[in-house]
Amino acid sequence: MYTHSKEFRDRLTPDLALTLLKEGNERFVNNLVANRNLLQQVNATADGQYPFATILSCMDSRTSAELIFDQGLGDIFSIRVAGNVVNDDILGSMEYATKVVGTKVILVLGHTKCGAITGACDQVELGHLTSLLHKIKPAIDQESTVLENRSGKNGEFVNKVTSINVNHSIEQIRRQSEIIRTLESEGKLKIIGGLYDVKSGAVNFMMPFS
Repeated sequence: MYTHSKEFRDRLTPDLALTLLKEGNERFVNNLVANRNLLQQVNATADGQYPFATILSCMDSRTSAELIFDQGLGDIFSIRVAGNVVNDDILGSMEYATKVVGTKVILVLGHTKCGAITGACDQVELGHLTSLLHKIKPAIDQESTVLENRSGKNGEFVNKVTSINVNHSIEQIRRQSEIIRTLESEGKLKIIGGLYDVKSGAVNFMMPFS
């Protein structure tokens, strides 16, 4: 499969870029991944890259965005951190990806059975991990439907916090980055959430909200 050109990427609308991700995940789930010559893509991208999407996902070894969305070298910017949380460095990376390079979609991707979410629900404290997990606490506090056993042992609670945490990260991106917020308001960028099922390989795309 070819590497996307600048002309192809620039012609994409945010909706079409999202469609490429959806189609890629469908191929992945059905084991119909595109045939790629990766060495050829190395050569094709040596002088430049034209990715169409920026994906913030967890560092979990099962959540490689290039694989999940069946994309090749030069197709996406992949930002990974435990719990798909947001900080200044991640925001700076997103601003570069969208404003400078020109990606059309920001996808915040959570996943089932997330160790970071489970650890935050259990109030784990361990070195620098403590401050990272603290960034998930607003999602825990926002979840109000589970009244008992609000811990990492309760799968229902963890799943609900996982979804809320994706939305919380999107809220932070919008609130803290005027650059990204402006691109979205101008229709040049779409910000959306998704949840990856580690059992099925499928991504459930969450409707964008304002």
